[in-house]
Amino acid sequence: MRTTSNPAFRNLPRSGYGDYAGFPQGGPAGAAPYQQAGVAGRPMTIDDVVIRTAVTLGLAIVTGALTILFHAWVLALPAFIVGLVLSLIIIFRRTPNPALVLTYAAAEGVVLGAITGLFDRIYPGVAFQAILGTFGVFVAMLIVYKTGVVRVTPRLTRWIIGATVGAVVVMFADLILSLFHTGLGIRTGSPLSIVFSLLVIGIAAFNLLLDFEQADQMIRSGMPARWAWFAAFGLMVTLVWLYLEILRLLSYLQRN
Repeated sequence: MRTTSNPAFRNLPRSGYGDYAGFPQGGPAGAAPYQQAGVAGRPMTIDDVVIRTAVTLGLAIVTGALTILFHAWVLALPAFIVGLVLSLIIIFRRTPNPALVLTYAAAEGVVLGAITGLFDRIYPGVAFQAILGTFGVFVAMLIVYKTGVVRVTPRLTRWIIGATVGAVVVMFADLILSLFHTGLGIRTGSPLSIVFSLLVIGIAAFNLLLDFEQADQMIRSGMPARWAWFAAFGLMVTLVWLYLEILRLLSYLQRN
């Protein structure tokens, strides 16, 4: 069974459920499996994930802020293409590469900066609210995960993945219909649009739980510290999705 809907984590090298790169979690005698297998490098820790995630997000914020400061909107499309290509390389190569992850973060920051600048020009103050909202949701879901209020069970995982796939299918269908000057009414700023955005924000928030669980599994399995860059990339993918949907929702609310 798939344990996440995040394309980054879903494509981690594994031999079976909970096993990474052929090494079962825990290993004999409680030692880290990668150390037993003679793989170079110390095992990954939670601090590695936190630091790499902070660096990745920090770089995206800096490039986004510079894009807004210098009104470099023209860079948005090239940055989007670069970010898309790099994300596919990172996902399908399944190799933790700090340079690729950081370059992706920089490109993604430019795209987000352009989108944020546009929204904030039309709806003043919406950018800061969206950033604050995204941070709040992230912290809330981390607390929920760490305290065990919501446990990531196989059943919950199936529900989250199913909801994610369903939301993506609906959004894709609406996009296709919009090409024919029609649509499902989920991106028009109507009450239905607000309800749909709230639903998607909820789905993205619960996807963070799956991301936290995947990062925990990587740590418990003793994956080398360099894989923390992969975990940071996976978390950023979900956070970008969450931020954009919160930004969209706030724009709807200001419009009405």
